[in-house]
Amino acid sequence: MTMPEGLERVLPEIVGRDMFDALVIRTDFSDDESWAAVVGELRRPWGPDGEFPARVQVVDAPAWSGATADEVLAAVDEDEHLSVVFVADRHTMQSPTRALLALTTIWEDEGDLDPVFYQELLDSPEPREFRAAPAAVHSVHVNVTLGNMDFAEFAAAASAEPDRVLRPL
Repeated sequence: MTMPEGLERVLPEIVGRDMFDALVIRTDFSDDESWAAVVGELRRPWGPDGEFPARVQVVDAPAWSGATADEVLAAVDEDEHLSVVFVADRHTMQSPTRALLALTTIWEDEGDLDPVFYQELLDSPEPREFRAAPAAVHSVHVNVTLGNMDFAEFAAAASAEPDRVLRPL
């Protein structure tokens, strides 16, 4: 769905999310079978021996159809306990790995940084996104939320893969 120029899409508010639930938002509605497979994978227990229950809030509402990464980030901006959001977009539905787009909700406003002191940061900004297989979502969400690992570490692991998709560590 394309909005007329000058108008901003208003996406529905996400309510009732527990901070330990991974948030997955569906923005592509072209393949219900692929979506069902993604949700099935997200609901499986995870961890080395599958010892952790899946904690996920799935947003499956047509109002999100075609939402861009920037629109998703703007819509979840008020959730102060959300560090990463996962998007099931067209790539997800068409990918054999059903790789979700992982987006960090935390980034530095580099506009106020003094280039003399922060040149290295300005030259190589933190990554904003990467792709993750559904089986990796829970590990990413929990570890970023608890501060065990940061988003950039997961993005680097994804970028080291031949297809640039993070799988369970």
